[in-house]
Amino acid sequence: MSKKKNTKVLLGRINGPHGIRGDVVVHSYTEEPEAIADYGELTDAAGGRPLRLKVRRVTPKGVIASVAGISDRTAAEALKGAELWVERSQLPDPEPGEFYYEDLVGLQAVDREGAQFGEVAGVVNYGAGDLLEIRLKGSRSTELVPFGEAYVPEVDLAGGRVVVEWPLRFEIANEVEDAGAEEA
Repeated sequence: MSKKKNTKVLLGRINGPHGIRGDVVVHSYTEEPEAIADYGELTDAAGGRPLRLKVRRVTPKGVIASVAGISDRTAAEALKGAELWVERSQLPDPEPGEFYYEDLVGLQAVDREGAQFGEVAGVVNYGAGDLLEIRLKGSRSTELVPFGEAYVPEVDLAGGRVVVEWPLRFEIANEVEDAGAEEA
């Protein structure tokens, strides 16, 4: 892979203030939401704006936390939308079969025969499970593929690739496009 891997990993995002004493609501991406404070100082993606969180409690809305140096709602409001990043070296190695999203970005997307058709542009989760966002080769468009063994049977970090088994709807769409091209 020619792309430089990100040395930081996104752990969460501040959704906004909570109450009048400077607490914030944090959307945590850690396995245990309250663990976001276990990594010490968090920064923005560029490494600036250091923030240290202290978890007050976990609610369905997110993690309620105080931020060192923030003591009123106005200051907490200014943090709304702030991303919370940590150095990749501070994270434990993932268990076998588990991956940090940042480690997947930039991997080549190949079919079972090894033909590259795209690159992993990102990993998203809209609530029903992780999805790989694949930027198609020679195109600016992307497709979302469920990130599960049925559709992504192999992840080879060392080799810089993921094997993707396209869902049936893509196969049908391609067949329709191929049939239309033959008729023209």
